[in-house]
This record gives sequence, C-alpha cells and structure tokens, in this order.
Amino acid sequence: MSRKKLQLPSRLVHMEPFRVMTVLQRAIQLEAAGRKIIHMEVGEPDFSTARPIVEAGIRALDSGLTQYTAAEGIVELREAISAHYAKHYGVQIDRDRIFITPGASGGLLLFTNLLVNAGEGVLLCDPAYPCYRNYIYMVGAEPQLVPVGIETNFQPSVASLNKHCKSNTSGLWLASPGNPTGTILQRNDLVETLEWAEGKKLNVLVDEIYHGLHYVDDLPSALEVDTDTFVVNSFSKYFGMTGWRLGWVVVPSEYQEIVSTLAQNLYISASSIAQYAALAAFEEDSSAILEQRRDSFRRRRDFLSTALKGLGFTLPDDIQGAFYIYAGIENFSDDSEKFCADILEEHGVAITPGRDFGESDSSLFVRFAFTTDLDNLQLGVERLTRALRKAH
Repeated sequence: MSRKKLQLPSRLVHMEPFRVMTVLQRAIQLEAAGRKIIHMEVGEPDFSTARPIVEAGIRALDSGLTQYTAAEGIVELREAISAHYAKHYGVQIDRDRIFITPGASGGLLLFTNLLVNAGEGVLLCDPAYPCYRNYIYMVGAEPQLVPVGIETNFQPSVASLNKHCKSNTSGLWLASPGNPTGTILQRNDLVETLEWAEGKKLNVLVDEIYHGLHYVDDLPSALEVDTDTFVVNSFSKYFGMTGWRLGWVVVPSEYQEIVSTLAQNLYISASSIAQYAALAAFEEDSSAILEQRRDSFRRRRDFLSTALKGLGFTLPDDIQGAFYIYAGIENFSDDSEKFCADILEEHGVAITPGRDFGESDSSLFVRFAFTTDLDNLQLGVERLTRALRKAH
C-alpha cells in the first residue's frame, strides 16, 4: 500500500542539523577503524559526574523516589538553587520563581513557547548556540542575527542591537559566557544592554549555563541587574551532569502560573532521580571536586589558547568562560567545513566548523572544545602543527 508523502510544516525548512554531531559521527567511525582521534568537537566535560552526586542518585533509586514530581520540581532543589543565588550573587530569588527543567534545552523550549509569537523577531548574536535559531523557527518566528566579532568580545553593543532591531522585534536572547566563543558580558555592558532592551520594551532571556566555568573575578548574573530577567541555567556544564538531563529557569513572579501550566504540558516534570541527585551538587564535598575541575579547565585553556595563537589562529586575548575557543582560520583557509574535514580525515583531530553557529564570517572560524585532558590537547596541537606545515 502506497502512502501519501507527508507534507512537512514550512517552519521546518529552516532547521539545520548540528554539524558538530556530523563531525563526531565521522570521528567515531575512524576510531572504530583503529585510529586515535583527538576530540575537540563536542561541548561535554570529559569528567564523569562527581561521586557525591552519583551516590545521591543511587540513594534516590534505593529509596524508591522514581515517581513524577511536581512540574515545578522538588521543593528541596528549588530552595537549594535559591540559596545558591544568595551565596554567589547576593540576590534573593524566591524558590517559587525557579522551575526545574529537563536540561537547559527544556528551559529554552519552555521560554520559546512562553515569550515568542509567530511572526515576531528575536535578536541573537551571530555566532551563537545553534538551537536558539531552531527553537525560534519552530514557533514560526524570525531569528534576527546580530553579527559580533573579536573587536566587541563576541558580544553585542547597543549600537549593533539598534541597527538590527526591527518593528517586529519582541525579544533579545543573550549568553554569558557564550557558546562557541567563551566570552562574557562585562557588568557595565550587561547593565547597558538590559537598560536598552527595557527602553525598547523587549523581553530578555539570558543563557547562563556556563556560570561556574568562568576564569574571571566578576561574572555577573543578569538577575543582579534586573531580577525580572528570564534566565536559563543547567546542571550539565559546571556541575558535570550532562546525561542526567537537568536544568532550571528563573521567571518573574507574575509568570509562575502560566510557566507551571506550560511545564505540565511540555514535559510533565524533570527526572525525579536527577533532581534528588542534584541536591548533592551544592554540598561542600561536591563543590571541592567541581572547583578542582574548573582549575583543570583553566590550565587547558591557558595551554590551548597559547598554542593556537602560536600556530597562527586568531582568537581573543582572554577566553573568559565555558570550555571553548572560537578561532579564526583566515591564515589557513576560507572554508571552515573543508578545513575541519581535512584535519579530521588526514590528521585525526576533530573540531567544529563555524557554520554551526551562524552566518557572520562563519567560513573563517572553527570551534575548539578543551574538554579533553592535557595529554590529548598536546597531541592535538602536535598534529595541527604538522597539518599546517604540510599545507604550507
């Protein structure tokens, strides 16, 4: 029996795959064939989840805490996150404004449905995390890309936002630290940007999922500047719980009821086991482990950024957070996808082409993730050195 070909919704035309996953898939194929591949493509910490968190998850399983929770998440975890904001940022966030989500992706999905109407526009940095664009497309809205570069620390200026703001613009999505660039919005710039958005009557969402993985003395939360900003965060990056799929969002108090309704309908609740495990993430034993890991990432950053500059890549003077370096390849190539494919196939180093993250000069950039240990990073640099010498 022949079936009528399914007519996909027009909004899916703009959806693009993760190129990083294509790189990863090919890298895995090469490994299966017996080659040693240096993975600097995927944004996932190479450390397993800290043992105190794992043990808390085991206790939750043994105690039978495997049922649905409230859509908002368990009270204990929301209180722990509230205490985290008070301790680290000096802001008082009522637990009822905090919602636990299935990863930051669940939080972004929730916010897209809450804040964006079909036909509206949302300002995004270019480059930026690719799912932002795709979520906005999924609700029939328009991602409005604001090109940013090394000269502005890969963060938007008010002048650039004014230039790209349109009559249908309803929102501004920011990330600090950002993916793929590892740069932050300095406090003064954050204040100026949020004040500009308020003057334009735009809703503002700030992605803070790399908070904790920062290498500067002052990384402000948007909630310090405006307690009514929409914020998304995650247990995946600093807390090292990628596979547990757990995040959280903070919403203004007047949105609590509708966000609860949305959460009930979109995903019912986040994983109960992951929530109980995450309670241990804020304990002293876990914090000590996580800070040691941050120091490891700092050492990796220092080594890799120095090495890449020495090889002729272009990058910011200071990678301020996350575990990425967004490096210019204009001295070697004007085709980042071919550059990445050649480096992987011929030299066994997996990195991500800039096209994954936007349109602005994307063919001239690649992303390195320093999510593997120093021995592998050193080997990767040796291979890159040989590759670039061979090409020239």
